Amino acid sequence: MKHLLKLLDWSTEEITEVLNLADQLKYEKKNGIEHHILKGKTLGLIFQKSSTRTRVSFEVGMYDLGGSALFLSSNDLQIGRGEPIEDTARVLSRYLDGIMIRTYAQEEVEKLAEYGSIPIINGLTDFCHPCQVLADLMTIREHKGVIKGRKLCYIGDGNNMANSLIVGGIKMGMSVAIGCPKDYQPDAEIMKWAKENGDFLCTDDIYEAAKDADVLYTDVWASMGQEGEAEERKKIFKNYQINADLMAVAKEDAMVMHCLPAHRGEEITADVLEAHANEIFDEAENRLHAQKAVLVKCFEK
Repeated sequence: MKHLLKLLDWSTEEITEVLNLADQLKYEKKNGIEHHILKGKTLGLIFQKSSTRTRVSFEVGMYDLGGSALFLSSNDLQIGRGEPIEDTARVLSRYLDGIMIRTYAQEEVEKLAEYGSIPIINGLTDFCHPCQVLADLMTIREHKGVIKGRKLCYIGDGNNMANSLIVGGIKMGMSVAIGCPKDYQPDAEIMKWAKENGDFLCTDDIYEAAKDADVLYTDVWASMGQEGEAEERKKIFKNYQINADLMAVAKEDAMVMHCLPAHRGEEITADVLEAHANEIFDEAENRLHAQKAVLVKCFEK
């Protein structure tokens, strides 16, 4: 049994194994080859944050793997009425073979793993988004051939995506540059780890961050739970946008990525998004394949 709580917990070798398996599973699905590796297994999907890609990809992924997925809204669970996460973990461990949770606090994911006895997969917290970054790394490798030695530049809020991209990129041998306002930097401990373990830059100058980048990446300025800050954030982040001017300082063949949903005209211009739509929607599709590989690895005895 293995958990995916955050990418800091996984080695470069383990990440590579998942990417290789994801490639294999994608090939098999595209060619109509069934792979019911998790036949008879049931995955509980706990959602305290809404989702499009996470819910659909995990449900379809479990079906493809021969298992089943059970959607569990926090509105329908006792956890939504104050039942401790410790008790929820122990009860659900007696019914399910694994849990994917999409929530706010990283502590909830860690407690599920501590008190449960089944694999726990982090579908997103305010701290990190490991499933998305595994799909991102898979997509970069598809489009660029190799990951190691490439430069990844993230522009925008130093949020859960920034935290996970830093860790995933550096563990896979990329240099990582973050362009964000000074008061909106990624997690301090993540940045300390990055500086000690790889080639890392965090700056409020987006052109410095994007210089010679192989990959430009962005996310919405206001994440779920920050809707009340949306108007203020538009003022703060108005210059933190992937546009034609920023593309001009990256490498000529730079790819553009976005974890979606995208707000055209805010963090990315419509023309840049449409010019790189193949990359962005390959990235979205690869959530399915990467997460299937995670499920297989986590369910292994």
